[in-house]
Amino acid sequence: MDPRHLQRIKTIQNLFALSFKSLKNNVPFPGDPKTKKILELRKEIDEKIYRFAKKYPLEKIAKTELAILRLSVYELAIERKLPEKVVIDEAIELAKDLSGDKSYAFINAILGKILDDEKKKHESI
Repeated sequence: MDPRHLQRIKTIQNLFALSFKSLKNNVPFPGDPKTKKILELRKEIDEKIYRFAKKYPLEKIAKTELAILRLSVYELAIERKLPEKVVIDEAIELAKDLSGDKSYAFINAILGKILDDEKKKHESI
């Protein structure tokens, strides 16, 4: 299996595990650097997710799906090192592997809206 895919799975596992702990305590997390950056920018990332998933408050989104969304939004809208198609395809594959049967469609829809919004922002600059 591709080592980048395995690293993403590890990051999602870290984010998933941390979703059961209070993230307000600012306790240092010994995880990978990407997990740490996502946690540092969690408020910004969650605002993007909430903006395009208003029917689904963050606390109602399955923890696995939320972890996949947080990683993908970070890669898509903040880090921006990978092609958009790669980020979205990887998120869909992760959702198929790690989450419910139809979660990939939900994740694809949210990421598609976020991508459109990001493109509009960068066109206006």
